[in-house]
Amino acid sequence: MTYVIIGNGVASIGAIEGIRKLDQEGTIVVLGSEHVPAYGRPLISYLLAGKIGPERLNLRSDDFYRRMCVDLRLNTTATAIDTKKKTVTTNKGEVIPYDRLLLATGGVPFNPPIPGSEGPDIYNFTNLDHAQALIAAAKKLKRAVVIGGGLIGLKAAESLFDRGVDVTILELSSRVLSAAFDENAGRLAARRLAETGIGVRCGVTAKEIHRDDKGHVMGVLTTDGMFVPCEAVIVAIGVVPNSALAKAAGIKTDRGVLVDDQLQTGTKGVYAAGDVAQARDMITEDNRVVPIWPNAYNQGYYAGRNMAGAGEKYEGGLAMNSISFYGLPTVSVGQVNPPKPEEYEIAIHLDEKRQTYRKLVFKDDRLVGYVLVGEIDNAGMYTSFIKFRMPLPGDAKRVLMHGEPGVFLWPEQVFEKTWNPAGGDK
Repeated sequence: MTYVIIGNGVASIGAIEGIRKLDQEGTIVVLGSEHVPAYGRPLISYLLAGKIGPERLNLRSDDFYRRMCVDLRLNTTATAIDTKKKTVTTNKGEVIPYDRLLLATGGVPFNPPIPGSEGPDIYNFTNLDHAQALIAAAKKLKRAVVIGGGLIGLKAAESLFDRGVDVTILELSSRVLSAAFDENAGRLAARRLAETGIGVRCGVTAKEIHRDDKGHVMGVLTTDGMFVPCEAVIVAIGVVPNSALAKAAGIKTDRGVLVDDQLQTGTKGVYAAGDVAQARDMITEDNRVVPIWPNAYNQGYYAGRNMAGAGEKYEGGLAMNSISFYGLPTVSVGQVNPPKPEEYEIAIHLDEKRQTYRKLVFKDDRLVGYVLVGEIDNAGMYTSFIKFRMPLPGDAKRVLMHGEPGVFLWPEQVFEKTWNPAGGDK
């Protein structure tokens, strides 16, 4: 059996480990577009801030690929997939046959067509090369504008600020981290950033990037008419699934590459995992792209096992974000901004003075989402109620609403190992 994996991130690591649990003899070929083995992308912000060195980035030990008998091909991208002949063509002219194929191509930065964005001094922040380019640029930077107040934008802003750069964040939404936070949590986070010295402007974005007569960036004109001087612009609006290769091969896509409950695409023998995959969501029970670290690994692991013949169901991913803003820890999990709030029961506790916030979202007597700011000690416990879909009768729900989760609220069947999260008792 020959397994070909396109992409070399955390989903690929999961797939390799999943395959080798069941198949120690098959050939595994991994195509990595970068010049280094798989590394922890969330760590590149610490690299940019100067808090860690490059040696801390690796996801696995130096001998991982050798021990797993993986043929790792760096600086190699797939240029075409022939699903009838079961081959992958690379940028080096190689034609690689496969029995099972995994698309783990991740996401690519979304760069909107902002006038003036073509040219030098414009950066993204999603991979190691981007981080190294910003490290070099930061040595001479005094001011920078970050377009986008999501996770990538905030980490880029924080990292540059820690290197002494004056940073302003522009976020089109009414709050930072709009996908993971609500208004209260977003306001507390923006307040902490502002107290530290990072400028945060919500409800506006870049209208035009201005350049001097030598072509270098000199500032950003915002949609409300303000001019923000800077020498660099970091476009961090987000990433979109890198699904162009799949589309060209006739593999079914929507927002990302569509997969079933075994992570297989509509094309037999072809699987997808990670930020490119539109896979089952544990809470909404539909297929969504949820580009976060744990989901990518888990999808890769299940895809790898199923490529090797396990036939296991992927129960679904769970949206999770954990980030600290200069000593202000935050966690958000699950459905925190329900599309129809009137169909949910929501409990909120806000202490502006202590900068603490708790929001719990319930649906049909189950916890389906939460946000914690400032005090996050109970995050793991809240997550367990969501992940295992535990029913919460009236008294138990009231205890949770008062911020007192505990194992004493778990159904007895959990302790008897007879609890089936998908459908109650076994």
